Amino acid sequence: MTKPVPEGFVPHAPYTPSVEPLEAAGRFLETMQHRRTIRMFSDRPVPRPVIERCIMAAGTSPSGAHKQPWRFVVVGEPTLKTKIRHAAEAEEHEFYTRRAGEQWLQDLHPFGTDSNKPFLEVAPWLIVVMKLMKTDDGGQVYYANESVGIATGFLLAALHHAGLATLTHTPSPMGFLKDVLERPAHERPFLLIPVGYPAVDAVVPRLQRKGLDEISVWHE
Repeated sequence: MTKPVPEGFVPHAPYTPSVEPLEAAGRFLETMQHRRTIRMFSDRPVPRPVIERCIMAAGTSPSGAHKQPWRFVVVGEPTLKTKIRHAAEAEEHEFYTRRAGEQWLQDLHPFGTDSNKPFLEVAPWLIVVMKLMKTDDGGQVYYANESVGIATGFLLAALHHAGLATLTHTPSPMGFLKDVLERPAHERPFLLIPVGYPAVDAVVPRLQRKGLDEISVWHE
């Protein structure tokens, strides 16, 4: 005999993959192993509906008390992208010349990064992830950093699954994004993500990801 569904709830409809769990997990792992952060984008257009669906996938993320404290501001307008690039490069110049310590700069050296950020104009879309400090109607939010971080991970996975490349760009400080985009006071820039197809001659650093034994601890 089934229990009655409590008021305010609905029966759970679980996702069941078409293959066994081990194979399903392996397929997802194989897909994600191809994900790389890139800085060399093509200007090849990406249809808006593709970005919309990826953002909707991000919106399925869990959040503290289901307050969903995120907003994804999507920029494709060239003039606005240019404004963002100029403001970001000003902050990055300060970072590379004054703010970053010697160790930080040494750690960044293998990636060949500097204050020049042409990808902010080349990539067809920029997604600015905003963290809501309160709800739009002034209510409390909970675990905002954790919630927005998880949603951003969903977004990156969805974009990669759609065949798109991304860069998690973090010019610091990022307050200029709120000003350029004219966002309300309760929104805070969390991450700037250029999105598009990689350039045909795109290259990425040779990296070695940590193995299972380095990133997990088991108690069985």
